Amino acid sequence: MIEDIETIDEFLAHRAADVEDAIRKAAAAEIMPRFRQLSADEIDQKSGPHDLVTDADRLAEKYLTEALTALLPGSVVVGEEAVHADPTTYEAIGGTAPVWIVDPVDGTRQFVHGDPGFCTLVALVLDGVVHASWTYAPARGEFATAIRGRGAVLDGVPLRSGSPEPGRDLDIATSHPDYTTDEQKRALLGLWTEGVVPRPCGSAGLEYLSIARGELDAVAFSWEAAWDHAAGLLLVEEAGGAHLTLSGEPFRVTGGNALPFTAARDEATARRVTALLTAQPEWVAARA
Repeated sequence: MIEDIETIDEFLAHRAADVEDAIRKAAAAEIMPRFRQLSADEIDQKSGPHDLVTDADRLAEKYLTEALTALLPGSVVVGEEAVHADPTTYEAIGGTAPVWIVDPVDGTRQFVHGDPGFCTLVALVLDGVVHASWTYAPARGEFATAIRGRGAVLDGVPLRSGSPEPGRDLDIATSHPDYTTDEQKRALLGLWTEGVVPRPCGSAGLEYLSIARGELDAVAFSWEAAWDHAAGLLLVEEAGGAHLTLSGEPFRVTGGNALPFTAARDEATARRVTALLTAQPEWVAARA
């Protein structure tokens, strides 16, 4: 646990730049040297052909685990690859110690195919609350950070999500069908309606960044793995956006959310999207 003399806020005031430095170094050491240089034996499947892991994922997570826990003694890391190896590791998110939630390469499929649309995601959580987040897209040279109550920035420039232009169709990124149950697929069909332009999502972290910078109106996602969402949801919040689950409550990184959920440029858009997710479109109902 953090020593009594240092709160999370004090840690962030003094060491947030060190966290950013550790993330940049992890990417420089373990990710970018393998970008467009991967051999077949450095790539494995996890749950299926769309769920890939590479040596870059594993080694970057190892690097960050060592670096981040050294920066904040008593903290623990919940990383995507560590949880894949031992699912009980995920339980630390609900514990009392500060937790670093890490996705070493968010968008591994893009990374494997030589597409620059991937990023490294890190969030610092205490008592189920995300206090800070870092989103680094090394192939694009972009670094976004958010600290609760202090705003969000992209390469030092404040981010403001704004609101969708009245009367314009909403651009929404949605879950890949491979990661949705039949019930969730039916909910997502609510987005196939007039005034909405849905498309499959890429890297979740970069979709959240697109919302925070006002380029994408919303996302609608059907899974709740914290490493995909913790960093981006705080980024959206601090840029002025909002997130809601089907129960009408904000998304909880500790789990138990009513899915699918949305994050959007403003609260009105978030509520509009959740309403669509709970309303079956007429053309589906007619076929029932």
